[in-house]
Amino acid sequence: MTKDWNTRTRLVHGGTRRSQWGEVSEAIFLTQGFVYDSAEAAEARFQQAGDDEYIYARYGNPTVRMFEERIAALEGAEDAFATASGMAAVSGALTSMLRAGDHVVAARALFGSCLYVLEEVLARFGVEVTFVDGADLDQWRAAVRADTRLVFFETIANPTLEVVDIAGVAEIAHAAGAVVVADNVFATPVFSRAVELGADLVVYSATKHIDGQGRTLGGVILGTREVIRGTVEPYMKHTGGAMSPFTAWVLLKGLETLDLRVRAQADTALALALAVQGHPALARLVYPGLDSHPQHGLVTRQMGGRGGTVVALDLAGGQAAAFRFLNTLEIVLISNNLGDAKSIATHPATTTHQRLPEAQKVALGITPGLVRLSLGIEDAEDVVGDVARALDAAGDLR
Repeated sequence: MTKDWNTRTRLVHGGTRRSQWGEVSEAIFLTQGFVYDSAEAAEARFQQAGDDEYIYARYGNPTVRMFEERIAALEGAEDAFATASGMAAVSGALTSMLRAGDHVVAARALFGSCLYVLEEVLARFGVEVTFVDGADLDQWRAAVRADTRLVFFETIANPTLEVVDIAGVAEIAHAAGAVVVADNVFATPVFSRAVELGADLVVYSATKHIDGQGRTLGGVILGTREVIRGTVEPYMKHTGGAMSPFTAWVLLKGLETLDLRVRAQADTALALALAVQGHPALARLVYPGLDSHPQHGLVTRQMGGRGGTVVALDLAGGQAAAFRFLNTLEIVLISNNLGDAKSIATHPATTTHQRLPEAQKVALGITPGLVRLSLGIEDAEDVVGDVARALDAAGDLR
């Protein structure tokens, strides 16, 4: 029914289920279990639950199902499984597909917790992982083998904003029979074409843009119905990473304004990048929406030229200048989230990526002066002025 609807209509109405009372806002079914009319009915449902039949909240719930169907309609995926957090989505997507002896190829520029899952958890259970420069297709070609089961990457890397060629990597992986798992948080569901470009599974931290208002943790895994219901769901429902009904309701409300918020955030990100590029306090500015970004052409093909909601600033004065910059900000908050309605600044080297060895930080471009700016929905002029004043203060340390 939703296939002919445009994005904002899907985000408001997709997957809606109404009770006999005809409520306007989606109902929250805060129940862990469900009642059957008879013992025979319970037996039949456990043997094969129908599309709108439920057994236990860890397996599925009407409110959660609304969220899954709505985000799947937006992404252009056949189905989705909602999870308790973004990392539950990442770990669930990877672990449900892998077993001891499998080989994985992953981009090395990843969020710290994703690296932990790959380097520590999967390795502990006998999965071999090879890391490559995600932007270099030749490295993907060299690393993918006949026994490669899965490839994994962030479509835009956290926090250095390196962009991976989804279609290029998918072609290499699929030629070897490998599954493509793409973490698409920075690209956002609004600008995503990951499924169309060849990703088999797409994961999101719904904590970020989908909620986008700092209220709750959540995640989602999207893909074909066969993989989601046949492989992902059995693993997730038995290991306990399912989303709560209340979280699903919060995220449904977030989806209603997602397109409006993300487009405004991306506009502010571009305005900021244009305003402060060349500032003497900066050693480097990275924003995929600028012509100066090394993969700007790829961004145009994958995201319609929109560069997303995050800008990376590398302060020339190192950590001292970065801290002066952060401590001077008045509107932009210091925190470690992103994709929020409020603009947020993060110092990755000492927070989100602090556990990485120094040599690995250097290799990834996570310098002492690097600050990740996630732009919110405040007035763009106010945010640009706040950041410019903080850069002026940081420049005094040079």
